[in-house]
Amino acid sequence: MNRLLIATGNPGKLREFGQLLPDLLLTSPASLGLQLEVEENGDSFAANARLKALAFAAASGHVVLADDSGLEVDALDGAPGVLSARYGGPGLDDRGRCQRLLAALSAWPATQQRRARFRCTVVAMAPDGRSCTADGVCEGIIAAAPSGEGGFGYDPVFYLPEDGCTMAEVEISRKNQLSHRARALAALRPHLPRVFPELMSR
Repeated sequence: MNRLLIATGNPGKLREFGQLLPDLLLTSPASLGLQLEVEENGDSFAANARLKALAFAAASGHVVLADDSGLEVDALDGAPGVLSARYGGPGLDDRGRCQRLLAALSAWPATQQRRARFRCTVVAMAPDGRSCTADGVCEGIIAAAPSGEGGFGYDPVFYLPEDGCTMAEVEISRKNQLSHRARALAALRPHLPRVFPELMSR
């Protein structure tokens, strides 16, 4: 079975992809000795995911799975959006970006004003240009303060009303049902055998 290259160096994302695609053989850029920086200058999650998929497929010769995802907050007109990983400027870590987001929302204390969603686009692409794309969304609310030690990124401030906790507090099995990345991969997964039969053959 050919390995599917996950186009990220983010350990949290790599871990999630492994949990969400347990039937496929996955590999990472580091395991291939591949060091590649892709400028994510697209104007949408789909554009950025495609930029990464194209670059990694060309550099590796593997079928690649790339994603771009982020947080959209209604009160901030959809920000941080495609700039989620760079929100607040260079030098901030996940904790710093969460604090920057909470500060930006200090003028909007009401729950209905803090509605937000995680959005993800995943693109699978082969070096010969074959590709398929899917999207996933998870709706929630920005909490008043961070809570929970799990997950990564904005998970500690993303409150899930139906679960009564933040994404950083939810059980992994539950997160793998409702997260934006889980939903995007669930939508993509049925197309992989048709578009990339080499991933299924032993």
